[in-house]
Amino acid sequence: MKYKLLFLLFNILFINISAQDYIFGKVTTEEKIEMPDVIVINIRTDERATTNKDGHFMILAKIGDELRFVKTGYERFNKKITSENVSSPLNISLIRSLATIEEVEVKKGLTGDLKIDSKTYGAPKKVQKLRNDIDRYIVQKSDPRVLAARPGEFVQPKGQGFSIGKVKNKWDDIDLTNYLIESLGEQYFTDLQLEKAEIQNFIRYALVGFEKKKILKYGFCSDQDLMRFQRAVLTRIASYRAPKTQK
Repeated sequence: MKYKLLFLLFNILFINISAQDYIFGKVTTEEKIEMPDVIVINIRTDERATTNKDGHFMILAKIGDELRFVKTGYERFNKKITSENVSSPLNISLIRSLATIEEVEVKKGLTGDLKIDSKTYGAPKKVQKLRNDIDRYIVQKSDPRVLAARPGEFVQPKGQGFSIGKVKNKWDDIDLTNYLIESLGEQYFTDLQLEKAEIQNFIRYALVGFEKKKILKYGFCSDQDLMRFQRAVLTRIASYRAPKTQK
């Protein structure tokens, strides 16, 4: 009877140890985003499952089994099943794998010369070969017959060239007069004891002999030009008033 009891207890213990349960869980990213299509592998039994669109999975395993989680672009993750995982869902977070960059061996150091260093570390060989071919083609002398005129074709005669008409100024005297009034203000002229009706006439009088060729050509009056005009005003205002005082 004693041996039967021991045998029965041993069988119960063996069944409990070897019993498998469904392990439930969820796989997310580091940012807690659900991950679909993650492969879950029981390494002992080679049983496999795949997470659904919400990142949930279900797989047969027992305590002590090791589950592997595989997803392209993420680090593999292994998790050993404990009693806690049998009674509660298993939450797994996968880490994105770092992109590997092909190692480049640098045989020559930088010289500091941009032209030399750009050739050493510059474009790929095919691109560089194409550039060299283009450079060689450009420096080649063309056959004069290529550019020669065909029979009956008109050829522009060589010469110094010619211009048609006179280059038109951007401003005329009226534009310059209006600009001077706008820049200096009417008060500037009335302070000279000029009537408003006399301002334009006086400006034309003051501009006689004033160098204004470049101003009219480019349509631009600089601060230096304004100062020159003001000096001309001071020298000509007296002669402008003279006929009035002589009357």
